[in-house]
Amino acid sequence: MIDSIIVQKDFEITTLTNRSADPLLLRQAVKQDTIQLHFCIKGSGTLQYGPHYSRSVISKHSLLLYNPDMALPIDLSLSPQSEYIIFIISIQEFHSFFSQVAELIHFLNEENRNKKYYLEKELSPAEILVLKQLLDGDRNNAMQDLYQKGKAYEVLSLYFGKKDEASGACPFLDSEENVDKIKRVKHLIINNMAEPPTLQDLADEVGLSVSKLKDGFKHIYGETVFTFLFDYKMEYARKQLVSRQFNVAEISYQIGYSTPSHFIHAFKKKYGTTPKQYVMSLT
Repeated sequence: MIDSIIVQKDFEITTLTNRSADPLLLRQAVKQDTIQLHFCIKGSGTLQYGPHYSRSVISKHSLLLYNPDMALPIDLSLSPQSEYIIFIISIQEFHSFFSQVAELIHFLNEENRNKKYYLEKELSPAEILVLKQLLDGDRNNAMQDLYQKGKAYEVLSLYFGKKDEASGACPFLDSEENVDKIKRVKHLIINNMAEPPTLQDLADEVGLSVSKLKDGFKHIYGETVFTFLFDYKMEYARKQLVSRQFNVAEISYQIGYSTPSHFIHAFKKKYGTTPKQYVMSLT
């Protein structure tokens, strides 16, 4: 599957997910004076340049390509069971993002700005996490486009940002194992949203202390465990109301409210209107 995201003028993203047993091919013309960022999240991809030269991008690695003298069309073969993202940004737009810190980015400084530049590097767990969020999207978020654009800028910030060990960054993002544990917590509360486990039960299930679970979840998802769950339940309920397959009482029980009145109060707190008024507004 190949999808495109237009972040803004002269900034486009292509996402590729290959679940098949055969290679997935992408051929795309790219303008000169364009930066390409290739991110392989899983599997591997091979970029072909003419009959005799190719470059591979392996799992959890990236490749930056910039050549001011010629266009570099994309001829990509993505191996089976692979996930891959390509950022295509004009050099003008890129300069507008980083003009104040150009000297910190090697190929933007005055000495190198008109030279071709290639960079291969391993992706950090933090970069992989945000790239996965960009690839998967937030299907429970009514503002999916805005969510993905925000993740695109976050990827650039992580990729080009200067690493500062004393910055107080979340230690969970330095450990893929811990990130996976926090992601398991998210799935556990979603799958059990009608009767969610306690924080202690969640911590025991994934092998973390309660304090580490709380801190890690807040750093990765931007909110506490149960604030995230509340938002998820309300968005789930809103979509059920739109589908008109269930009445208010049925939806309230699906998401764990003991009485419809409690659900109605929570829905109004979130959306500023009652479920009934919301459904009426759809007609």
